Amino acid sequence: MKILHTSDWHLGQNFFTKSRRSEHQAFLDWLLDQIDDHQIDAVIVAGDVFDTGAPPSYARELYNQFVVSISQRHCSLIVLGGNHDSVSTLKESKSLLACLHTQVVANTSDDLQDQLLTLKNKAGDVGAIVCAVPFVRPRDVMTSRAGESGTEKRQALGDAIKAHYHALYQAAVALRDEHQWQVPIITTGHLTALGVSPSKSVRDIYIGSLDGFAADGFPPADYIALGHIHRPQIVAKSEHIRYSGSPIPLSFDELKFSKQVVLVDFDGEQRKSIEPINVPSFQPMAVLKGSLEEIEVQLSELKDHDDPKPIWLHIEVSVQDYLSDLQHRIQLLTEGLNVEVLQLQRARTQKSQALTQEAKETLAELTPQDVFQKRLDLEVFDGEVEEARKARIQTQFAQIVAEVEHVEASE
Repeated sequence: MKILHTSDWHLGQNFFTKSRRSEHQAFLDWLLDQIDDHQIDAVIVAGDVFDTGAPPSYARELYNQFVVSISQRHCSLIVLGGNHDSVSTLKESKSLLACLHTQVVANTSDDLQDQLLTLKNKAGDVGAIVCAVPFVRPRDVMTSRAGESGTEKRQALGDAIKAHYHALYQAAVALRDEHQWQVPIITTGHLTALGVSPSKSVRDIYIGSLDGFAADGFPPADYIALGHIHRPQIVAKSEHIRYSGSPIPLSFDELKFSKQVVLVDFDGEQRKSIEPINVPSFQPMAVLKGSLEEIEVQLSELKDHDDPKPIWLHIEVSVQDYLSDLQHRIQLLTEGLNVEVLQLQRARTQKSQALTQEAKETLAELTPQDVFQKRLDLEVFDGEVEEARKARIQTQFAQIVAEVEHVEASE
């Protein structure tokens, strides 16, 4: 039984006003090629299929076309809801997609059977059992109680998610024993596991007041396919607990690491191998940092770029003093080059220098998080209690920004 683990497609994403449509189309075509080349039996998408709860029509079209194409290959597909996905959007085509070898789990359920799925191999036999856990919303697994402290709420929520995982796993074991299947049990998740390395494009998930889930809360499944963190990585030094990461860079800092999907091969219930497969780049991108003179040298190295697609650039300039014509200078340096500057900013310097330039920075150079952090840096948070208060403030602000962005995307 060969399973391909992927996540965080974010179909419909706009990147500094740039559509990612062609990149996503190229990735999905590439993914279909991998299914053919490796004779994949099933694909698991561990959340964030779409970038917003109201994805553009072309994003839905890409999704539907992929479902049809994968069905024609007699390959099963499991789609999990993520924090970016709308439960109603994923559910609207659930029954129809079930006729095309696709099982959709948009949210957790009181009925564990809704999240207990079987995967068949190309011979039509059951090859794996999946404990399909999407992004967990607090209201789906627990009831809040008045008078609880923040610590008590975090503990209660962590315990509730852990209990949900283990109840689902026990149901999977019972199902396997009942039919005497010699197949692996796979668990999924869309959350932040403690100790992982996120990237800037990852919107922090604060499940209620829980900011991370301890890896020892997962059940002893044969493979745990996670989504939400865009950087591919192993969790808690356990080879079988993995984030596949996003297939395309969703922020410039994601250029630091390779993109991948994960191929997991089972022989009966025994895991034979776990093999990351690197995803090729479908859009030239680069980060340039340094003084204006150093930036000019780096730009000169791009003069022979003859790809039809221009290189998308993030340029971070370190300057000794504030330059009011910085944008114009960069425009002159890039003139005639096959590049597009999507993000231009000054390097974050020492605090004393930053304070003198703070009033001169334009809003175009700052994100809402940057502005908020500048204000927060003026406050003093001493001791564990104050640090916890700071974390709560940051959490609340992240939630507000997420809600505003969701509303804007829906309009």
